[in-house]
Amino acid sequence: MKTSDIVITGLGATTPLGGTVAETWRAALAGVSGVGPLEHDWAKELPCQIAAEAAVEPATMMPAAQARHLDRASQFALIAGLEAWADAGVGLDEANPIDPEQLIVAVGSGIGGLWTLTNNWDVLHTRGARRVSPFTVPMLMANAGAANLGLALGAQAAVYTPVSACASSNEAMALALDQLRWGRAQVAVVGGTEACIHPLPLAGFGQMKALSKRNDEPTLASRPWDKGRDGFVIGEGAACLVLETLEHAQARGARIYGTLAGAGISADNHDIVQPDPSGHGQRRAMEKALADAQLSPADIVHINAHATSTPQGDLTEAESVRAVLGDQSTAIITGTKSMTGHLLGASGAVESVFTVLALVNRLVPPTINLTDPEDGLGLNVAALTAQPLPAGDLAALNNSFGFGGHNVAIAITNAHSTL
Repeated sequence: MKTSDIVITGLGATTPLGGTVAETWRAALAGVSGVGPLEHDWAKELPCQIAAEAAVEPATMMPAAQARHLDRASQFALIAGLEAWADAGVGLDEANPIDPEQLIVAVGSGIGGLWTLTNNWDVLHTRGARRVSPFTVPMLMANAGAANLGLALGAQAAVYTPVSACASSNEAMALALDQLRWGRAQVAVVGGTEACIHPLPLAGFGQMKALSKRNDEPTLASRPWDKGRDGFVIGEGAACLVLETLEHAQARGARIYGTLAGAGISADNHDIVQPDPSGHGQRRAMEKALADAQLSPADIVHINAHATSTPQGDLTEAESVRAVLGDQSTAIITGTKSMTGHLLGASGAVESVFTVLALVNRLVPPTINLTDPEDGLGLNVAALTAQPLPAGDLAALNNSFGFGGHNVAIAITNAHSTL
């Protein structure tokens, strides 16, 4: 296996907290909640009438003709991917363009083009087959976000779309990490996108008793590890990161945010929905990420946890983290879904951006709404306010766990002097 440090050189995001990375990061540090009431007629009869909608409508950030031919999930992916690309400055120098055969795109999604699918189903039954849009299939397919971003950037090495529920975008990062290490490309744009604040998943998740019903106080609804949590809140948006081999980044004089140092993947083999209460799969993912990154548990100063605000899920992850890091660990843990809601297939990418920026700025964004922690939680949580990280070289983990028992942990280190 060809080995190389894989560095992070670009960030992009459009989330419930802001239309860009900078806006999202400022809001996160300030502890702003992106959750609010759903003001749509279709939401009035649903048990859960709150969600974390995008802070900026994606269709307003691109030409109208382009937006009409993209599902909302693809719009988000394109916005985040192009921001990350511009931030990295890859291929923008006409004298030194990137070889398209050296560029990978990997953008995961848990559900894909749900709005396109259901809207055209309605058209079929109310107006007939001849009125269904000819763009239906290329808009609804799960790989549409990755494919459209790949077309925009000219990627020819490969375009991937992992679909692993809420672990999708972390799996996209892990996949691209391996491809770059193997020398199959020099640059990758990776991330995730989701746009399913829609009556069907809201009703379905609601029937599973998975969603918070704090309709009267939406900003307080997502509350990881708090005794009063009653389920998660759906969010929408996308985030992308640009990865490069260290040699490629250095050759073009790129600014380096940090290193994607390792990844660990496991499967619970327990239940299609519930996590294994023993936490074995989650622990294995974190342990594999540490081993891949050649890090020890003592090296980890921060974890951006999956922390969805579900009763069982939060406790299982807390136990898993303690088992991996040890009871004496001082690593600062945060659950940023308390602010963004749960972006499902995009959540890992958004939280990876947060993890990178936490190391760059040496500041962990808070877990808001954590006013009454679970007894014996045993985690050093950045509750309510942002918390500083120490000086020196830093390492962090970002966890994503999905329905089906998918577990992916990502290890990230800061841009230290040896780079």
